[in-house]
Amino acid sequence: MRKIPRGRNMPVAFTFPGQGSQSVGMGKDLADAFPQARAVFEEVDAALGENLSALIWEGPEEKLTLTANAQPALMAVSMAAIRALEAGGLSLKDRVACVAGHSLGEYSALCAAGVFSLADTARLLRIRGNAMQAAVPVGEGAMAAIIGLEQEGVEAACAEASARGTCQIANDNGGGQMVISGAKAAVELAASLASEKGAKRAILLSVSAPFHSALMAPAADAMRAALAEVEMKAPLVPVISNVTVSPVTDPAEIATRLIEQVTGRVRWRETVEWFAANNVDTAYEIGAGKVLTGLARRIDRNIAAIPVNTPEDVEKALAALS
Repeated sequence: MRKIPRGRNMPVAFTFPGQGSQSVGMGKDLADAFPQARAVFEEVDAALGENLSALIWEGPEEKLTLTANAQPALMAVSMAAIRALEAGGLSLKDRVACVAGHSLGEYSALCAAGVFSLADTARLLRIRGNAMQAAVPVGEGAMAAIIGLEQEGVEAACAEASARGTCQIANDNGGGQMVISGAKAAVELAASLASEKGAKRAILLSVSAPFHSALMAPAADAMRAALAEVEMKAPLVPVISNVTVSPVTDPAEIATRLIEQVTGRVRWRETVEWFAANNVDTAYEIGAGKVLTGLARRIDRNIAAIPVNTPEDVEKALAALS
């Protein structure tokens, strides 16, 4: 497993949340407090040719939750926080050892690290959201959260249920939580089997598509085409890939991993474990919500997990990182 190059003695990772962390009004206080943060929302609006910021701040919630809107919206909030930190003097290259993001958050991480421009990231996530939604007809796919069952048991349940269609682990979130994804009948059976195998809870999720499953192959093809048309630079700091749990710095490899990510497992538990194994003792969650903060605390209590999504959070982070 590749490690961060010697000489990087900064025990700090920046992490970026994924879909599900969105809420109406997110990022508004950052935009009001920091002109640099407001400029992020304006640039995203221009890139998409619509007033996404109005939807983010005013709703309605059901429209913001749509995959094609939630993905660029969450990225915009994360980048607004990054620009606020940078306005306060933070240098990502000098102060942060690595970045990582949960699913769409990996795009936010790559944008923060300078791989993609902000406008290109917004457009890529709009394409990604639309492609993921269109890959499977509504009602044919499903996802379920499996709580309190070891990975081997979840994999066995998925294998047994695969006679009814695609079924696989989509997210290994840690803290005893895994999410499975695939064909609706197969996921429902796997959830039932997981309960029989000792899962504390098996909950069908209210999602619009079976994300991170083989059924997303058409979306992976769409992202392959989209990424081929976008300028990519080497990241300022290593990016920990969702699918390999190792640092990537080569743009061509980054593109490959992003394509694989559409149908592959988000290995978040292992990502946090990688932080601990590589002397990263603080993980700042940059953007909306506190989902990754909670997960990190459950995975490894030795890692300080700190959310950064308000002006007060920004000031505290700047003080700690100065």
